[in-house]
Amino acid sequence: MPDPLSTTFAALADPTRRAILARLAQGQATVTELAEPFAMSLPTVSRHLTALEKAGLVVKTREAQWRPCRLETAPLRGVDDWLATYREFFEGRFDLLEQHLRTLTDPPKE
Repeated sequence: MPDPLSTTFAALADPTRRAILARLAQGQATVTELAEPFAMSLPTVSRHLTALEKAGLVVKTREAQWRPCRLETAPLRGVDDWLATYREFFEGRFDLLEQHLRTLTDPPKE
């Protein structure tokens, strides 16, 4: 069984799934509402939702005959925590690049 971070990244690898998450960031929606912008069948959208559910990114609830979906952000926090190390690394590299570029563009001091 893959670790949760790998499952989250696998779910995020598909642009349709990322678009679904972007829509759910605006508020809950039914499967039909989520399928509207895509040129694909409802079963195909449902398969994308299943992948997002398995990754813990989407939760389906039940309201009468409706099955609204909502975004679950906990797995994204795990991704953000993992990326934090690399963010710090790249920010440090950008600081060094900025210093180097200043030496190339600043006039020499006398």
